[in-house]
Amino acid sequence: MRSYNLSVLGLEVSFKAEADPQRVEQARQLVEERYNKLKFHGKQLSKEKLLTFLVLGLADDLLQSNHQHQEFDKRLAALLAKIDEHNQPPAGDDDESLPWSVRD
Repeated sequence: MRSYNLSVLGLEVSFKAEADPQRVEQARQLVEERYNKLKFHGKQLSKEKLLTFLVLGLADDLLQSNHQHQEFDKRLAALLAKIDEHNQPPAGDDDESLPWSVRD
């Protein structure tokens, strides 16, 4: 587990995580970018309210991603079922039902 010391939105934070440094940095940048966009549009809002909107936006993104992932899984399962169905021999399709057969 790696130890991290970051400055996020002017706050120094220390934590341990399994995440690689690149992913931690991308997360930090995302938070900073989203916060700055919200701050630009909501200049009169407190930092707490801006952070609340930031968290709600990220939670909504996560919920949408989870929903899209579930829909993708459903579509993939349906496609795999169609492939399996297509690869199944028709019922009663054995050597005895053919007009000819290969026998030793």
